Amino acid sequence: MWVKQIAVWLFRVSWVALVFATGPAIGDALDGRSRAVQIVGTIGTWAAWGVVMLVALVPTTVSLTVLRTITPGSIAVGGAAWGAGASATAGIVAVAFAAVATLLAFSGDVGETFAQGSAYGHERRLPLRPPGPVLVVLPLTWAPLVACVLIGPLALAARNWAVGAPLTAFAAGLAVVLAKRYHRLSKRWLVLVPAGIVLHDHLVLAETNMVAKNTVGSAGLALVGTEAANLTGNALGPVVEIRLRELATFVLAAPPRGQTKALHVQSFLISPTRPGRALRELHLLGIPPIA
Repeated sequence: MWVKQIAVWLFRVSWVALVFATGPAIGDALDGRSRAVQIVGTIGTWAAWGVVMLVALVPTTVSLTVLRTITPGSIAVGGAAWGAGASATAGIVAVAFAAVATLLAFSGDVGETFAQGSAYGHERRLPLRPPGPVLVVLPLTWAPLVACVLIGPLALAARNWAVGAPLTAFAAGLAVVLAKRYHRLSKRWLVLVPAGIVLHDHLVLAETNMVAKNTVGSAGLALVGTEAANLTGNALGPVVEIRLRELATFVLAAPPRGQTKALHVQSFLISPTRPGRALRELHLLGIPPIA
């Protein structure tokens, strides 16, 4: 527990430190610009910082989505400030501090703390790693969003309507479309309850599945060559295998232009962000290790 709390507090401290680390770079970049550009740049920077600081103090799954969407943008801001006239020293410091904050934001300990913040009763929520293909698609959708958010309002402030208006409108529309999709990544968990285990993953599954505790036989790290059903979405890294005493049915989410598919399985694979911690919690629930 204390390890997770330390990670959260390290993020909060790093986000506060980011003000002092990026301030000189942003100041250098805005120096000599029009008053309108300076005002928009300053307000936008402080607004983004304030939103992240606020959600960092209120751990929930919604807060996690906001935090992980905005925080990496600080790297883009630092890099843009560096390219727009900030000194090399100020630019390097800004990007370095932003990178540290981003790494902490995406750490498993921060994710688990925020997921647990929205838990009900005796739930124990253990986040799952994102499917492998998502790691490719995510930056390709996030980068245009951040670019338009940074450039659009500043172009409007500079009275460059031809550039600013469409980019700002595109950023607003894209943010609405992506918000729900990004939030799904924050709501992927293995949930432990006294009655059993629940797999809540609407990227991989069409519906939430609960397996009664008395039907779970064992759990452990999956070995190469296992025949267990892969419910990880091809996530990278070590996976956990859960073996059942009887068949269970899982309905896979429908692919684009496809149909759902039901699997009847006696063992399945999941990808907790902290496999060792997940196994420890499963064993505490009374589920023995795989012999």
